[in-house]
Amino acid sequence: MPFANAKGTKIYYELNGAGPALMLVHGSGGHHMAWWRQVAYLSRWYTIVAIDLRGFGNSDPVEGGPDSQDFVDDIEAVLDHSELARCAILGQSIGAAPAVRAALRRPQQVSAVLLAHSLGGISDPELAALAAANRAEAEKLPIMDRLLTKEFQQGNPAETFLFKQMGTFNHATMRDLRNLSAQGPTIEDVIASKVPLYFINGERDAVLWTSTVRRAHEKIPGSKLVVVPNGPHSLYWERPEMFNLVVHQLLQDIYPETAV
Repeated sequence: MPFANAKGTKIYYELNGAGPALMLVHGSGGHHMAWWRQVAYLSRWYTIVAIDLRGFGNSDPVEGGPDSQDFVDDIEAVLDHSELARCAILGQSIGAAPAVRAALRRPQQVSAVLLAHSLGGISDPELAALAAANRAEAEKLPIMDRLLTKEFQQGNPAETFLFKQMGTFNHATMRDLRNLSAQGPTIEDVIASKVPLYFINGERDAVLWTSTVRRAHEKIPGSKLVVVPNGPHSLYWERPEMFNLVVHQLLQDIYPETAV
């Protein structure tokens, strides 16, 4: 089992497949195995790197809870240890902000960033206000209803149970994470990096509304946006075939040599 060393913290990751690389960075309830259906599909064409951020999965726990500002060190450690010359990064939910930070630190190595249901921690007053308003509405719902549609929960009890249980393999929970609201890079920083940015959002995302993500896309020239009709916040889990197709199409844009 490969581990990278992030300034003294062991970070677990797995490599599957061959070809141009994509790193998958999980959200607050996940770890490397949350991506099992993405790895199985995408590794037919790409090298897929699935990591466990500190405090999650097989990576080292952090006393007092992980500082989210350190997650970018975890990504960089894996980029170094895996010896990948170029790598796109897909961040889901809280995994998106460190993905953006890593790209800004290493614009020559990170070929693109894909933000799944997240603004990537980009610091902008207008976007912050919109995201806060979305979050206030989401907090009126039970936690599971924010993440998965009721139809999926009722029609797929086994997969819903597994989704809930994924978090039990982690040392950290959402409540343990520190500095989640710390100021991130500005829009100007992102534009200056020239790293391609792709937004993926679901039309029924209860946590981050499409209108908010669309506004972020409008404010970042050259960024691309894919809105999945009827898609929930946890699109990768609830509708994996659609999520995989979207990511595959975006990877063909990032790596034209893989286009069919």
